Amino acid sequence: MDYAHVLKELADIHFANAKTIILVQDNLNIHSKASLYEAFPAADARRLVERFEWHYTPKHGSWLDLAESELGVLSSQCLDRRIPDKQTLVEEIAAWGARPQCQSHQGQLALHDSQCTYQTQAPLPFNLNESGD
Repeated sequence: MDYAHVLKELADIHFANAKTIILVQDNLNIHSKASLYEAFPAADARRLVERFEWHYTPKHGSWLDLAESELGVLSSQCLDRRIPDKQTLVEEIAAWGARPQCQSHQGQLALHDSQCTYQTQAPLPFNLNESGD
């Protein structure tokens, strides 16, 4: 019930003007569309289900480890010094994210740096540069 109410709050309050809300979540059994139907009348549940684009992290793999690796590379390559203000931070991160990458990792931020350097293979289950509504 809590999960369903959080999704309703996201859709109706925090992102009320968004046509589609991209939802990336783990595979916990309560994180499903069925939770909305259990909490709300069918018409309201269907409206909410259709507002979200549902993405699940891999069942047998550590998506969280990939995200932590990405943040670690960002920290060591871009945030390894004091940054004086928010504008400088935004500019630094934008420049870091726009750096050249190899063909196999285009659009996947630091995966080029972390994987090509250490020869590992763990692609993200989605493209980070896909535009959303």
